[in-house]
Amino acid sequence: MFAARKSVFVDLLKWDVPVLAGRYEVDQFDNPNALYLILADRDGAHLASARLLPTMHPHILDSFYTCLCEQTPPQGPDIFEITRFCLDRRLRASERRQARDSLICALVDHALAQDMRDYVAIAELNWLSQILAFGWECRPLGLPQLIDGRMLGAISIHIDATTSDRLAAAGIRPCRSLCIAALPSV
Repeated sequence: MFAARKSVFVDLLKWDVPVLAGRYEVDQFDNPNALYLILADRDGAHLASARLLPTMHPHILDSFYTCLCEQTPPQGPDIFEITRFCLDRRLRASERRQARDSLICALVDHALAQDMRDYVAIAELNWLSQILAFGWECRPLGLPQLIDGRMLGAISIHIDATTSDRLAAAGIRPCRSLCIAALPSV
């Protein structure tokens, strides 16, 4: 997962974030508070992953991007931040779509199982428009802004018993042949 994150966020997107041993993207939020949803194939190879940060502890939105929120960033024991949503670069387009959809559904299933009511997220505008089209209930936390040459926006994603049906109506369905695991920080 950390190697895939380095490949996507450092090598491809050119983010200026820490790299360990020249191979792994790891930052200060990869700490005991973090939870990871990891999607793997039957052989255990990484396909996609996301990091969830509790908003009751420091997280990216409240630590670096409060300017993206018109009000104080949402916070609560049932609100988590989705960060480092990562699709493995080795995947073909159809596989990427399956992995993306499966990880989105896993985020919803995990939230429902853990009594989470909202996710917050920061995204570049082109990814933000895709997130909004997934069918879940989203609201912007403020107006998008140009930060370090990238147009960024922050959103809140509400999760409830209707979310899975809303995703399915928008064509977002999990691939049952993929394996998902929720893991605490390593």
